Amino acid sequence: MKLYSHDFNDGDRMPERHVFNGMGYQGDNLSPHLAWDEVPADTKSFVVTCFDPDAPTGSGWWHWGVANLPADTRALPQGAGSGSAGLPDGCVQTRTDFGRSGYGGAAPPKDESHRYIFTVYALDIDCLDVDAQSSGALLGFNVHFHKLDSATITVNYN
Repeated sequence: MKLYSHDFNDGDRMPERHVFNGMGYQGDNLSPHLAWDEVPADTKSFVVTCFDPDAPTGSGWWHWGVANLPADTRALPQGAGSGSAGLPDGCVQTRTDFGRSGYGGAAPPKDESHRYIFTVYALDIDCLDVDAQSSGALLGFNVHFHKLDSATITVNYN
């Protein structure tokens, strides 16, 4: 699989429009455009996540989770996770570590540089049993048992 974005490339610095608005930051909190191709032929759905492994929590920080994207989905427009662009019918955004569902942008502690890993997973199941209150860990646990393939883009922010 391949994952790409019109908003940044792997290894880039995250643009301010995708940074959180709060916790000392004044970004636009706009989810990025993401698109993927070269998916397994037997894909039945997709999950998209954004995770910060560098958060000082002992378990990282979940910034975004979208589950149950239909198998014919190949892109999410900029703002899809922020309410300014539509998500396909039937998909669900899970709870982030900000305490609510939907995209939450970068917000590392001051003077720290963090990685934000955007991942798309191709799954062998139509629908995961998750909802808007499901944690990123629960989403990841369910993905583990149904993953056919995945692709990532990592961006940095400090």
